[in-house]
Amino acid sequence: MEASELKNKRKRSVALAYDHADKAPRVVATGSGEIAKKILELAAQHNVPIKKDDSLVELLSQLELKQEIPENAYKAVAVILAFLYRQDEAWRKKKLVTASPK
Repeated sequence: MEASELKNKRKRSVALAYDHADKAPRVVATGSGEIAKKILELAAQHNVPIKKDDSLVELLSQLELKQEIPENAYKAVAVILAFLYRQDEAWRKKKLVTASPK
């Protein structure tokens, strides 16, 4: 991709949620441009870890809201969920260390 194409490419974001009653995570928000920026801002405000994966965002942004992710995306989403789990665990450990009395 040329530099001019990269510059003109709009930022896209997709948010997923998982409920144990579901077979797979669902798309709960998707957007480009200002909406993508807002999705990322809300995630940051709520301490939701963010993982960048342009190929996966491209695939997931084609889904309808509340639609479960397709089977061909399971592996990629599992990698991201593992990353998020590690981030959450690291955050919790850090919080415990800073909260423990000295």
